[in-house]
Amino acid sequence: MNFYCPALRLAVELDGGQHFEPQGQAYDARRTGDLERLGVKVLRVSNLEVDQNFRGVCEHILNYMKPLRE
Repeated sequence: MNFYCPALRLAVELDGGQHFEPQGQAYDARRTGDLERLGVKVLRVSNLEVDQNFRGVCEHILNYMKPLRE
């Protein structure tokens, strides 16, 4: 987990290339399921997205957070 906000029970995962391989995707699916069963929302963002559109990723995270704050 790259970032966790306990107040919103939100985990933000930054995914590198290995996360797009079948083994990485299977691991991520299990881990996401485990976290969701604990009541944690998981938002995944690719490293490439962060590198190419940091501002857009920040806006996406903020927009994702809005309903969690209500």
